[in-house]
Amino acid sequence: MEINHQKLDDLSLTWSVVDPSAPVRWPGSDLQWRAGPLPGLQAVQGLPLQGVELIEWTGGDLAEGNVDVSFVFEASRVTVFDALDENGLSFSPPGQHQRTHPLH
Repeated sequence: MEINHQKLDDLSLTWSVVDPSAPVRWPGSDLQWRAGPLPGLQAVQGLPLQGVELIEWTGGDLAEGNVDVSFVFEASRVTVFDALDENGLSFSPPGQHQRTHPLH
């Protein structure tokens, strides 16, 4: 699965579009694939996925309504959020200004 945030209100989810064996091509950037997963991702590797949630920002500011994608595991989660010019990762539960929308 590929996840891409663009601007404050564009979220793209695709499946099997990116080829990790091919070079990364992004206009104006020299990007490379990581050799291994980040520590937080490594901690959930191989664990069964228990749920997927969309997390809506409700903070009453410019990002109001922004949506993140969160993958829920038994004792942890991985959330892909909009870090403005890139995706960010969080391993924390949703905060007080975030509303969860479980996908069934």
